[in-house]
Formats: sequence, C-alpha cells, structure tokens
Amino acid sequence: MARKAARKTAGRSATAKRPGGKSSVKTKGAAKSKAKTRKPAAPKAKPKPGAKRGGAQILSDQKPPANPTLIEVTRGEMVESRHRVAVAVVDAQGKLVESWGDIERPIYGRSAVKPLQALPLLETGAADNFGLGEPEIALACASHNGEPLHTDRVRRWLARIGCEISDLECGAHLPLHEPTMLQLIANGGDLTAIYNNCSGKHSGFLTTARHEGEPTHGYVRYEHPVQQRVTRAMSEMTGLDLSRAPRGIDGCGIPVLGLPLRAMALGLARMADPRKLSADRANACKRILQSVMAWPMLVGGTGRFGSTLMATLKGRFLLKGGAEGVYAGILPSLGLGVAIKADDGAGRAAETAMAQTLRRLKLISAAETKMLADLLTPPVLNRALLEVGRIRSTGEGRF
Repeated sequence: MARKAARKTAGRSATAKRPGGKSSVKTKGAAKSKAKTRKPAAPKAKPKPGAKRGGAQILSDQKPPANPTLIEVTRGEMVESRHRVAVAVVDAQGKLVESWGDIERPIYGRSAVKPLQALPLLETGAADNFGLGEPEIALACASHNGEPLHTDRVRRWLARIGCEISDLECGAHLPLHEPTMLQLIANGGDLTAIYNNCSGKHSGFLTTARHEGEPTHGYVRYEHPVQQRVTRAMSEMTGLDLSRAPRGIDGCGIPVLGLPLRAMALGLARMADPRKLSADRANACKRILQSVMAWPMLVGGTGRFGSTLMATLKGRFLLKGGAEGVYAGILPSLGLGVAIKADDGAGRAAETAMAQTLRRLKLISAAETKMLADLLTPPVLNRALLEVGRIRSTGEGRF
C-alpha cells in the first residue's frame, strides 16, 4: 500500500510542474472550471501552395476549378447532356486573348497538332525534292475519311517516293466515310493502311526519311530522326521543351506529347502570324496554311465539320480536329491560335465550342450563323432522321 501511494504522489508531482519549476497543482473543481472556460485552439493556417517546410516543397491538395460547362445537348424540352470544355485563344507573342477553364493542365494534342507536325516535311526540303504540291501538303495535315479522293492521292504519293502501302506503319481501319466503307466490303477489297485517316501524315514522315537517307522502318518510334525533328519543331513553336513532356502513343502509332492548351494555342498562333520566325519556318507555315485552306476536303472529307466550314468560308481559317475532344484553329487574319479540349473527349463538344469561338471572334457573321445553323449548332436526329434536339452553347462565361 505504501509503495502504491508513493507512486500516486509521484505522478501528481510530475504533472504539476511547469517550465520554470513553478507548481501548478489544481483541485478537481478548479480543473473542471478551467475546462469550461478554455477557448478552443485556433486552427493552424494551411501552408500556401508552393510553400516550403523543412526545405521541402508542399504541394497543394486543392484541385483546380472545374472547367465550365460550355456545351449542352437538348432532347425535346430538356437538356439531356452537358460537356465541360477548356478553350485558349492566344496571339503570336503569347498574350492570352480569351480563355475558358483550365488551360495550363497538360493534354495530348492528338491529330489537332498535325499542321505543326508537318513543318519538317517542308523545312527539310523533302516536299520540294519530291515535287509535292498543295494536295500532298494538305494530306500531310489530314485525318481523312478514306474516300477515293484521299486514297488515290496517297497511292500516287507513295509511288513517287519509292515506297509501298506496306511501308506505312499507321495500321489499318475501315474508311470513315460510310459509302466508301460499304463499297470496299461489297467488293471484297483488301483493308490496308492506306484507308487509315493518318495515311497522308505518315506518307509525309516517309518522305522526310527518304529525303534524309534515313531508314523508313521504325519511323514512328520516338527515337527515330523523323520523330525527333517533329519534337524539335513543336518545342520551338510552343516554347516548351517537349523532350521532357509526358509521352504516350497515338492511335496511328507515333508519339503524342503532353502540353498545356495555352502552349498549343501559342504554337498555332505562330503559324497564323509567322513574322518573327526564321525565313524557312515562316515560309513553311504559309505553305501549310495555303494548302489546307485551298484543299479543305482533303483534310477531312464529306460531312466533316472542319472541311465543310473551311470550304464554305474560304480562306478565313485552318481548322483541325483530333481524337478525344481536341480541336485546333489557326486564324491568319487575326494572328491568333485557338486550342480546345472537351473533358469527356466528345468531338461534338469540341466542334461546337470551336464554332462558338469563331463567332465570338467575329469570323462568322450573324447571317452566316443562320445559314450554317445545322453545322454550328448541329441537330440531334433519331433513327428516322427527324430532329429531336440540338447541340448548342450554354452561354456560360459569355461564351
């Protein structure tokens, strides 16, 4: 018992000392009273994003604000679906002219950056060496339907550079143009890589390899000189070191490089206004713009949004879509580049967002908007081809 009492007393003594040696023994009643009146401790301030603690950077756990809902799809009296979209409009000096949503988050540009990827075809002298004209340059930027107007030209192009369809490393898929697809199946034709929507771009890659005396096999690999030239050109145009960028593999087998929408728009703007570029690059940019705007149906084809709008409003802009809801615009009259990404990867959202952006920039008049209503705000059709809704702007963010 004596030892137990001693331990109890020692415990009280240990907890009753404050720094400085003063006793702070309290009665039970006093302790309860103190507990009732004690103010709660103020919450510790959260470190600011990028602040340092103990020499290490603290990363913010806060997510960036969600992209605005710019596009909606109606059916009858209801809005049935909504799309969140980010848009960047930039000039050739890098000034942000307009923006909606998170334009700094890296995205893959996919096929929307094909005009940038086509620069080495002209800068190396390969296009001139093999006598390529505007149709071939347009095809080098294309995601085509696989219609005869596309595949016939690609066949002749490959023969001109001493290559065969089997040299294309883009893989094969059925033509995107339904009548052409049905005709191919009905005729029992061979499904080859020439029908791949990227066969024109890959013919351009093969052309530069032939011109430079490089192996054609493996030209899709990141390490191949063909792709290294593309990476350098895109880095210089976007102002980023894309050798350090996130990397993946595109649907056609070439590397895809992650870059923010703002940087992508800058690269497009420098094509729109190439005055501060080197003479060779400025000339390449001008030829690419001229070729695509002169041959818009080669870049996509029948029924495609970009081809139809470019063909209708000739010479105003270069439009190029990509997979997963990416869209690019080069606007030479304004010296601007436009880059768009739909969060959910919906092409219908990216196309409608591009249409609304062009309207906002006054590149499509009110009269033309009315005339092109079914292209700019497409109808939703049922199986009987009756209109049951629309794809349209929500008007959010003055869009």
